[in-house]
Amino acid sequence: FSSKNSETGPFRLNTMPVHPDRVVVHPTVLLSVVDHFNRMAKVGSQKRVVGILLGSWRRGVLDVSNCFAVPFDEDDKDSSVWFLDHNYLENMYAMFRKVNAREKIVGWYHTGPKLHRNDIEIDTFLRQYAPNSVLIIIDAKPKEVGLPTDAYVVVEEVHDDGSPTTKTFEHVTSEIGAEEAEEVGVEHLLRDIKDMSIGTLSQKIAIQVASLKGLLERLQAIQCYLDRVCKRELPINHQIMYHLQDIFNLLPNVSLEDFARTMSIKTNDQLMIVYLASLVRSVVTLHNLISNKVAYREAETTKDAPPDRKSG
Repeated sequence: FSSKNSETGPFRLNTMPVHPDRVVVHPTVLLSVVDHFNRMAKVGSQKRVVGILLGSWRRGVLDVSNCFAVPFDEDDKDSSVWFLDHNYLENMYAMFRKVNAREKIVGWYHTGPKLHRNDIEIDTFLRQYAPNSVLIIIDAKPKEVGLPTDAYVVVEEVHDDGSPTTKTFEHVTSEIGAEEAEEVGVEHLLRDIKDMSIGTLSQKIAIQVASLKGLLERLQAIQCYLDRVCKRELPINHQIMYHLQDIFNLLPNVSLEDFARTMSIKTNDQLMIVYLASLVRSVVTLHNLISNKVAYREAETTKDAPPDRKSG
């Protein structure tokens, strides 16, 4: 193993903005990363896999549209010892450029699922191909509800005590986005995964439950962070406190009389719609039942009636 990978490849630095406002990850990237992780899990004992991200910039938004895997290994006991095959990286990138020259190296990914100690060193090495590379951690086996992607950029952290600056990762907003052709392909894949016998209402309720679970996990993470800050296990991050204060300021005041009356009116309106729908459904069902009984009785009467005799 060696963390000192020396030579700079034939592909020089890509010119791009310093930090993206947000990162858009395409479904094809997620599928490629999951396939890479599953293939390596069968042949080796690696806890994570590493690859290169390809994409383009659009007005401060990083659009990650493709990726490819690279040979990577590291020592579990010593995080400073790792190996990344830069010759393979350069050859693969040369072939990808022949297919689509607009896709540049914009960063790298690994399957984490969290940040590792040697991520700063790996990011520093990959900056010879992308000067402001973005790291995206893609959880190939997510256990929590939410997006499986987390994007980070390296920034210089300035200390108040005047000590030398250090490099650290800063979180960047990430989302999943797709073009029309990709959406069609994803829909075809989901048809094989989802149970099509489940109704639309059941799907909406399942989505709402998943969203509430995700919200609960975020609230528990906030509570855990604040508890650790109160116990002086973590330093106070004023930026996080400002965001939390903004969240609390946006919460509605449920104790106001106008708010309670408005919520009561809206709830009553929704329940009225549900009641009318149930009433109409019951009437329609009863009407169909009576119609079936009348039709059955007429059929029995016609069957039991004697046939007409014609005189010759």
